[in-house]
Amino acid sequence: MDRRLLTGKPLRERILGEVAAFVSDLQRSGKQSGRIVSIAIGESEPVAVYIRNQARAAKSAGLPFEELVWPEDISQDECKRRISELNEAPDVLGIILQRPVPKQINVRSLQSAIHPLKDIEGMNPASIGNIVYNDLALAPCTAAASVALINETGLKINGLEVVMIGHSEIVGKPAAFMLMSAGATVTVCHHLTRSVAAHSRRADAVLVAVGIPKFLTADMVKPGAAVIDIGINQINGPDGPTIVGDADTEALLDVASWVTPVPGGVGPVTVAMLMRNAVAAHRMQDAAGWLRK
Repeated sequence: MDRRLLTGKPLRERILGEVAAFVSDLQRSGKQSGRIVSIAIGESEPVAVYIRNQARAAKSAGLPFEELVWPEDISQDECKRRISELNEAPDVLGIILQRPVPKQINVRSLQSAIHPLKDIEGMNPASIGNIVYNDLALAPCTAAASVALINETGLKINGLEVVMIGHSEIVGKPAAFMLMSAGATVTVCHHLTRSVAAHSRRADAVLVAVGIPKFLTADMVKPGAAVIDIGINQINGPDGPTIVGDADTEALLDVASWVTPVPGGVGPVTVAMLMRNAVAAHRMQDAAGWLRK
C-alpha cells in the first residue's frame, strides 16, 4: 500500500485498545460500564451497515451494545418520550441516533432530547456549543476523527495553516473550532467562497466535506500537504456502484504527502471515537453521581 495513504485502521485499533483497557479496569473493580443504545427509526440497509460497524467496535472494546429499531411511522412525541426513558435509565451509558430519519421526524429536536452526558455522538447542541469553550470531551465523532488523523501525520497543529472546505454544523464547523482550539490558523470555505482553490493551495492541511465526488483536485493542493477526505459518495460506473470521497485520491497522491482513502480513512476512526466518547461519558456520569444510583 502507498505510504502516502493515511488509513484509519491503526488509529482505530489503538483507540479501541485504550477503551478496552478502561472497560477491563472497571470490571476488575466490580463496576459496570453501562450499555450503548442505538436508535434507528425504520428499516434501512445503509443504516444497518453503520450499526453493524458500531456493534463490532463496541464488542471489541467490551462495551454492551443494544440495537433498537423503532417503527417508521412513529411520532415525534413518542420518540422524545422513549428517549427520555433512556436518559433516565442508569444502565444506559450512551445513546446513538442513527440517520437519516423519516420525514415526520425533526432530527435536531431529537438530538436535543438526548441528555448531553449520554450524547456520545456529540450531536446535542450543548455538546457542539461546548467546543467553542474548548470543552472537547464529547465532540462530534467525525470532526474529532479528522483532527486525530492530522495528528497521525506528525504535523504539529499548533501554528498549522488549515483549510476546512465545508461548513456543516456536524463536521465542518466543529472541526474548525477544534483545530483553532489546538492552535491552528483555520480558513473555512463554503458554497459562497469565491475561489476555494486560492485558499486551499496555501494550506498545510486541507479537510474536505462537501458531498461532491472528487471535488478536491491535485491543482487545488500545495505540494506536501495533508488531505483529510471526509466525504462519502456513491457513483455508478461500468462495474456498478462505487464509493468515493470528496477528493480525487489517485491524482492527489502525486502532490500531497498524506491522503485519507475513502473508504478506510476517516470512517473507521469515527466509529472508534464513539467508543472513546463512551469512556468520557462514563467518567462524566460518574462525577455527576449518576452511576451510584
